[in-house]
Amino acid sequence: MTLDKVKKMLAEQLNIEEDKITADSDIINDLKADSLDVFQMLMGLEEEFNITVPDEKAQELKKVSDIVDFIDSQAN
Repeated sequence: MTLDKVKKMLAEQLNIEEDKITADSDIINDLKADSLDVFQMLMGLEEEFNITVPDEKAQELKKVSDIVDFIDSQAN
């Protein structure tokens, strides 16, 4: 499931417990990611899911659910 993969990646990258991450978690405000974390996360997502995240789209990905929805939309 996409959500589980994204949560696992974020937990590893941000050094937080996976169970603290929900679909409604805000990447910056709730998970305390900085701009470098976000950049690294996007690179990891592109590699893991074999997708490309355009810059304009990356700025719209505020919550974990936004990321999951985007990944799922690219898979089709």
